[in-house]
Amino acid sequence: MDDAISWFPVPDESELPDDLRGLFAKARERIGFVPNVFRAYSFRPERLRAWFAHYKQLHEATEHLSAAEREMIAVAVSMANGCLYCLVAHGAALRQELGDPVLADRITLDHRRAGLDDRLTAILDYAVKVTRAPLECDPDDLEALRKHGLTDEEVWDVLEIAAMYNFTNRMSLAAGMLPNEEYHALAR
Repeated sequence: MDDAISWFPVPDESELPDDLRGLFAKARERIGFVPNVFRAYSFRPERLRAWFAHYKQLHEATEHLSAAEREMIAVAVSMANGCLYCLVAHGAALRQELGDPVLADRITLDHRRAGLDDRLTAILDYAVKVTRAPLECDPDDLEALRKHGLTDEEVWDVLEIAAMYNFTNRMSLAAGMLPNEEYHALAR
């Protein structure tokens, strides 16, 4: 296999600013490795900082939208886009969040056949609609999520998470990013 994680140059960690080396060290401490997306995005350090700050905000759980549900949105969007990197990385994160690797894999590959309740299906269907047909989105989509107990802020979170993963998927796909092999074994 080719060891390249991106078609763009990937700076050596020693060349990075202190704060990003610290981010890499935290990742190693927390999950045991540096995600290749961090390494690839470090090609533009200032953009990695901005992307990561946004990522952290979007993955903060709220009363009606858990960390696992946020990962479900990531994998539903990534499956709609066919993004290998995000399917592997966020599939692993979903397995960790759920503690159920079979359910997590089912959601990752086909949320519609995973046996989810109506609320989760509505959330993920909306995320996929934002991905595949954003011009078809309308106020009824928002009202449907409100009827499932989401606040307007949480509905916005669903939209913003879907939009962020559409961005990240496109970056990963168009830059030839490959996921870390370590993700495949996590939470199995």
